[in-house]
Amino acid sequence: MARKELEERDSRYRENLLQKTLNKMLVGLLIAVSYLPFAIIYLISDLLYVLMRFVFRYRWNVITTNLKNAFPEKTASEIAGIRNKFYRHFCDMILESVKMYSMTREEMDKHIRFENTGPAERFYENNQSIIVFGIHHNNWEWCSSVQTKLKHIILMIYNPIRGNEAMEKFLLHSRQKWGGECVPVHKTLRTLIQFNANKRLTGLWLAADQTPSANSKFWTIFMNQETPFFSGPEKIAHSTNQPVVFQHLKKTGRGQYVAEYTILFEKPAEVEPNEILLTYIRKTEEIIRAEPEYYLWSHRRWKHKKPEDIELTL
Repeated sequence: MARKELEERDSRYRENLLQKTLNKMLVGLLIAVSYLPFAIIYLISDLLYVLMRFVFRYRWNVITTNLKNAFPEKTASEIAGIRNKFYRHFCDMILESVKMYSMTREEMDKHIRFENTGPAERFYENNQSIIVFGIHHNNWEWCSSVQTKLKHIILMIYNPIRGNEAMEKFLLHSRQKWGGECVPVHKTLRTLIQFNANKRLTGLWLAADQTPSANSKFWTIFMNQETPFFSGPEKIAHSTNQPVVFQHLKKTGRGQYVAEYTILFEKPAEVEPNEILLTYIRKTEEIIRAEPEYYLWSHRRWKHKKPEDIELTL
């Protein structure tokens, strides 16, 4: 579905003249900021931290509630400590994502290292596409540069931005500059079919911890709470039998990351229903509990309540 079709379906994609002008001005400012050296980038991040943490208290209640529900065993002081570290990392991630717009491959290689990509090479030589399950932990935006290390064409599934075409173009440039392709979520199957027909091997990248609609059929316990998940990623893995790879991004310093890749399932068509998604969820939980400050707590991940007629999958 093209943008025009999206606008006809959902008025939230439309911009009036004033909105479009202001959005373009903001994006112009972000582009200018992206060319600043990292030393200045992190000074801006420090200032943004003060504003978001102490002045605007950005999504304070959402972040606090999410942390309390996820870690009921932690004291108020421990929750406050995680929240404070989250704000610092979140501001860094925002500025790092802005900086990515102008970063060269050489600059990116100094800030993120990709390890254990060997299995992907083996799958490519075996003429197999792969599916990569990622999470909203650390700076997942920079992981789009993994395309410079792989032969598979990375297809990054995303939700189009509503009412801000300039910002969407800004983000698409940053993500696709490394050679991968961003695919709107509604075009996922169509795009896979097209690439398969052209015999082009793909690495389908999915942030599988996003929030689906309230009527999702798959609910489980995630971070101590009843949580819905998209079942699409597992269905795609089952139907294509493409190896499922898990992406884990670790922060080793300010602006320094290491991305590791492990095989979850080499033959997903042979595993039991729900096993792929449950394995992904438990691994995600393990990472979040080890480094909670780097997860996206400002997102309203638990805004839906499970319908009474849907049972938990455990």
